[in-house]
Amino acid sequence: MNRQDGPERPYDLVLFGATGFVGALTAEYLAAHAPADCRWALAGRSTAKLAALRERLAELDPACAKLPLLEVDAGDPRALRELAESAMVVASTVGPYVWYGAGLVAACAEAGTDYCDLTGEPEFVDRMYVEHDARARETGARIVHACGFDSVPHDLGAYFTVRQLPEGVPLRVDGFVRSNAVFSGGTLASALTALGRGPQTLKAARERRLHEPRQLRRRARSPLGAPRFSRETGTWALPLPTLDPKVVARSAAALERYGPDFRYRHYASVKWLPVAVAGTAVLGATTAVAQVPAARRWLMDRYEPGRGPDERVRSRSWFTVRFVGEGGGRRVLTEVSGGDPGYGETAKMLAESALCLAYDELSAHAGQLTTAVAMGDALTSRLTTAGIRFRVVDSR
Repeated sequence: MNRQDGPERPYDLVLFGATGFVGALTAEYLAAHAPADCRWALAGRSTAKLAALRERLAELDPACAKLPLLEVDAGDPRALRELAESAMVVASTVGPYVWYGAGLVAACAEAGTDYCDLTGEPEFVDRMYVEHDARARETGARIVHACGFDSVPHDLGAYFTVRQLPEGVPLRVDGFVRSNAVFSGGTLASALTALGRGPQTLKAARERRLHEPRQLRRRARSPLGAPRFSRETGTWALPLPTLDPKVVARSAAALERYGPDFRYRHYASVKWLPVAVAGTAVLGATTAVAQVPAARRWLMDRYEPGRGPDERVRSRSWFTVRFVGEGGGRRVLTEVSGGDPGYGETAKMLAESALCLAYDELSAHAGQLTTAVAMGDALTSRLTTAGIRFRVVDSR
């Protein structure tokens, strides 16, 4: 079944994992910002929890009292298939995705249903490409991973920066991330899972390279930079080996606008050298602990999924990502900034991504796509309207 064929589906959008910490924030955002005629539903494994969430949403908008509730377990292929076939777009917050996400991606690829999620797990993204990209291309499904702080500000920020530079020339972009945010139990579980699966992650990356088409006329790279002091930002720059630079490089490989030879490097931006040194030590220690299953489980148990910073803490959180772009004799400094990155803004990014897929005029691309390739200007415009700032700081 192709997403363009057959009878109209009952839902424009289904939010799967709606009762989790970020899922509930996303539901609240949709309750406040989805179009009045949007046919959307809440999905999760507990009808009782979904009903309680619906009651809270009805306090924001009485129309939410009639929201459909879909009881679906991530481990039930039949229920996932029925969910995918009922919607034009499914947005998922159910992680760690490497444990719980594959079945829904498979169902959406088969049903020609657009899909978006919040994963920052490279292994999961690579596995889903190998297993489902080809089928999604056949059915017309757009599978868009990393639609939260991983990796929207970085992917769309690099895209925004490239558009300030000349066309048809080699381009170099560096991204520098700063934030004061606090993470939730779900974020910790996903991070520890990814850190503890090094061999599996490398294997998935190798398998993806065997399936990806070779670039013959163009080159797009995301090498790991070296620690250094950045004169452009006035901070210490520490290389970040996350999913984000991979996503940026995939956007560059897919879009001619990034030029014939594109390079992106991704850094954490730290003001004080002692903090940079301490942060590096903490990351190293956490990575070491994540290799021991018992220690990893102990850490996860200390901060269970479903819990996270309260509204007071989130209201004081912020992020900025600065980009330095060069090419064709031009140099530009841009910035993407917003509030609480991990939760408030991530919920906004996921919700707007789902609404963008459901309602906006987009390119005809299908398969596994990045946010820049799938939604580009349309999502940038939505996020700007929603309060996330994209700006040119300096251009010369």
